[in-house]
Amino acid sequence: MKYLVPRTPRQPKGFVLISLLLTSLFVLAAGVATAQLATNNYRASVVEHYRVDTQFAADAGIDKAVQEINANSSWTGTGGEVTLHNAGSFKTTYQTVVTNGADPLKKLATVTGRSYSPSTSATPQIERTYQVALRAITSGDFSVVTGVGGLVMSNNAKIIGGNVFVNGTITMSNSAQIGLTTAPVSVKVAHQSCPVAGGSTYPLVCNSGQNGQPINLSGSSRIYGEVTATNQTNGAQMLNPGLVSGSVAPGALPTHDRNAQKAAIATTQTAASASCSSGTKTWPANLKITGNVSISNSCKVTVQGDVWITGSLSISNSADIIVANGVVTSPVIMVDAQSGLSASNNADLISNSSSIGFRVITYWSTSGCSPDCSDVTGTALYASRDTTTIQLSNGSQGPNTEFYARWSRVSLSNGGNIGSLVGQTVQLTNSAAVTFGSSVSGVGGVEGWVIDSYKRNF
Repeated sequence: MKYLVPRTPRQPKGFVLISLLLTSLFVLAAGVATAQLATNNYRASVVEHYRVDTQFAADAGIDKAVQEINANSSWTGTGGEVTLHNAGSFKTTYQTVVTNGADPLKKLATVTGRSYSPSTSATPQIERTYQVALRAITSGDFSVVTGVGGLVMSNNAKIIGGNVFVNGTITMSNSAQIGLTTAPVSVKVAHQSCPVAGGSTYPLVCNSGQNGQPINLSGSSRIYGEVTATNQTNGAQMLNPGLVSGSVAPGALPTHDRNAQKAAIATTQTAASASCSSGTKTWPANLKITGNVSISNSCKVTVQGDVWITGSLSISNSADIIVANGVVTSPVIMVDAQSGLSASNNADLISNSSSIGFRVITYWSTSGCSPDCSDVTGTALYASRDTTTIQLSNGSQGPNTEFYARWSRVSLSNGGNIGSLVGQTVQLTNSAAVTFGSSVSGVGGVEGWVIDSYKRNF
């Protein structure tokens, strides 16, 4: 009997080699992919490192710009690249250019950060530019500013809101008051009122002991707030915190380009056609009115822009002049006659829906160049300072309006809501309890600069 022996099947040749080859190819592909990913990640991390260091360099440039401008407001930039860090193989720099804005309280700093590798390279690896808007912080928004004639307050007159800057002196009597116990204000007095009798050298800042002290309070009058006054040693009746040591440099009164306003005149009217005693009228922008203008008996005048009046302006008996809606800059009403502006018996100067009020400026002085004087000093200024060219009385108001007697006196009695008062002399009498609603244009010293906005310039 024969037994059949099973035949052993033949094993395929090279199977292990093929498996090993496929495995090796897979491992190699995975290794290449991993190496590629690692390389890409490394490159990305290097680029990100450059970007971060470039950002740090730009930030350092911004910080340096703010520091330099606060030390010197006329600083204009670095003038070239400044090296922040140099490690030999790597370098970061920043460059800053500062430009002034149309608004003197604004600046624009353009800061560029750069990263170089190697540090000797002329072409940066990464460059980033940022535009930083800077805004000035002022020492105070002054709602009362006087020239050499100073501030005179009597009876129950009060300045309830708004800081006060006085180039001359302050005289307060009866129960007159500046500030509140709960809302103190800043008061600065330069004592620029010498020689006492005027003369060709007037005005000068008084020396210590000359012309007394610049602030004189009598009766129950009070000042609530921080008071700084040249040559002042008596702090009686000044509270919260009251008198502090120091002196005050004289400050310029607000500017206005009278010649430019005159040159822009587009329409001329007579006083007869511009006046009214009832109904309504409209004064177009860039208007010149010749003669003395009278607005009375509830007449409403809408003003669309700057107005030049060669004579005087009288507003009375509930009449109003109103800033037209859509006007974005305070219309200037320029008045030339010695009698200036008189507003009485609830006559109002009314701001528009955007709270834009007027600037009323009187230009009369005793100088022979009046009303076109570019400057008035000496005996002419001494004689002009106590002549009233702006008079508001019996409930007349001007919210958001600046009343400005350039060489003379502005006087308020029994008044109410007023934007701001400016004059060589400012006088408040009777029950002129005033809460000021706006700041004097262009007045307020810069205390520092801060970043207002920050954006990348692509």
